[in-house]
Amino acid sequence: MTTARVLTWEVMASRGYETAWAVRSEGALRARGRAVGTVPEPYWISYVLDTAGGFVTRRLTVTAETSDHTRTLDLRHDGHGRWIADGRPLPEVDGALDCDLGLCPLTNSMPVLRHGLHRGGGEREFLMAWVSVPDLTVRPSRQTYTPLGGNGERGGGRRIRYASGTFRSDVLFDADGFVVDYPELATRLPQDTPSAR
Repeated sequence: MTTARVLTWEVMASRGYETAWAVRSEGALRARGRAVGTVPEPYWISYVLDTAGGFVTRRLTVTAETSDHTRTLDLRHDGHGRWIADGRPLPEVDGALDCDLGLCPLTNSMPVLRHGLHRGGGEREFLMAWVSVPDLTVRPSRQTYTPLGGNGERGGGRRIRYASGTFRSDVLFDADGFVVDYPELATRLPQDTPSAR
């Protein structure tokens, strides 16, 4: 079954908002999104995300606009752990399966969906191709996801402890694997509209 979702978050970390139009089918996620923020400076972001089987990132294209720059990024993954950004190899993120767009709650979903962490399981460690916003620089990011407790949060969701470096946050994911509440980063607004196709 294919499920389409419209997800909007208030992003406290950027003092802004993000809306994503996400389509999830068996093992794959496609999404397009727009965000506006004021931290670290006023910006607009537009992105398109495409994953292959197993929710592995295939391509992320991003446009970021600030008062004095418009930047673009075309980030591609070859399916075997190698990445290129705007045609240049990125050996520092070799082995990563996922992108992680900064200040974007949607991109936390891919590892969660791939490993079913929103339903349980044990701690997992990942290398991510992390994209900073609004400058669109790609860097390696080591991240750990640890499912906590049982289901029983809002809408049958589960909290997963996210850790990277010294940062920790217990993130609530819904039963479909999308972020509901990410303390210190974002919280989803109630106008989320699920629909089946």
